[in-house]
Amino acid sequence: MVKQTVKKEEKAGKMSFQDIQNLINKKAGQEVSFSLKDKNPTDVKEWISTGSEWLDNIICKGKRGGIPIGKVSKIAGLSSTGKSYLAIQIAINAQKMGIPVYYFDSESAIDSQFLIDSGVDLDKFHYIQAITVEFVLETVEMLMANSEEKMLFIWDSLANTVCKAELELDFNPNATVGLKARILSGAFKKLDIPLANSQCTFLILNQLKFKIPKAGDQNEKIQAMIDPYSEPGGLSPEYNASLNLRLVNRKSKGSFVLDANGFKIGSEVKVKINKSRFGSDGRECAFKILWGANQVKIMDEESWVEPVSRSSKWHQAGAWVTLDGYSKKFTPGQWGELIKDPEFIKVVKGIMHDELVVKFDKREGDATKFYNVDPETGEVPSEEEEASE
Repeated sequence: MVKQTVKKEEKAGKMSFQDIQNLINKKAGQEVSFSLKDKNPTDVKEWISTGSEWLDNIICKGKRGGIPIGKVSKIAGLSSTGKSYLAIQIAINAQKMGIPVYYFDSESAIDSQFLIDSGVDLDKFHYIQAITVEFVLETVEMLMANSEEKMLFIWDSLANTVCKAELELDFNPNATVGLKARILSGAFKKLDIPLANSQCTFLILNQLKFKIPKAGDQNEKIQAMIDPYSEPGGLSPEYNASLNLRLVNRKSKGSFVLDANGFKIGSEVKVKINKSRFGSDGRECAFKILWGANQVKIMDEESWVEPVSRSSKWHQAGAWVTLDGYSKKFTPGQWGELIKDPEFIKVVKGIMHDELVVKFDKREGDATKFYNVDPETGEVPSEEEEASE
């Protein structure tokens, strides 16, 4: 007994930081303890561009962002608001970074020619039918466990993917109430850490549905007035997403892109940041997308006129505009031609960075310029009001 006591006393002492790390990692069977001075798997080091310079500039406070690598992100919207379209733009930009794309489709709505016209490299685009919720989640887990490369997983869409139990039951909607939410709650607990450690990205598309308050429930009525929409799948996707974008497709005549004969070839999309772990909740932007012409793209440069025209560097006298840093006068109607000028693009990008990134980070100027707030009332319009503008 005396000898054992002596041995324990000899071993006792203050452990170094590295010794503690090694001990914890040995117990876990993998690297789970880190020195945040050297390495932090939860830091976002890279972003995948959304295809919109304006949107990329408002996602992260103090820097140009996009879809954060190593995190869960979510895009939600009503039907035909451009969710899949935006996801494809993100997939294209991931491929440009050398990141393979795994596209889980539950809607059987992906057109190969549309992908080619958009610029997708089909040789590096893994199309997978999302047969069940469990299959999608288990496949994502399996791919991360068997590969060391960064990957982008796109799930289109969560709302339309069935659970295994739903395949075996009848069409009674009450038979599987809450089932998908329970599955997702457990799944994200398993996926969050592997996504961060492997620097893989999970982009989830979801459809908004109108809330139907219970008869006589005043609290639900109030909540429906604040936010008239709900998302299938419960709260787990919302809790686990680092970035949640909500799309609104405006229906006014001016929001459509028309060809020379008046045919609709595109539409305007408004993007609102409903949740951001990067300090940018509530910010928004708008851009038009082309889907019915020979070109399939986001009209990115065309959308920059709005944030640039808010800048103090924009000086308008009558029909003519002068822009600090650019030598020529122009009219707003000439914007489509000016964006072909590299000098003009360089100046405009600098102004956008200053207006959207630097000033927001330093909290300079009027806050209503950064959020969709009425400067007189201080109120934010509802999404239904915006969609009908």
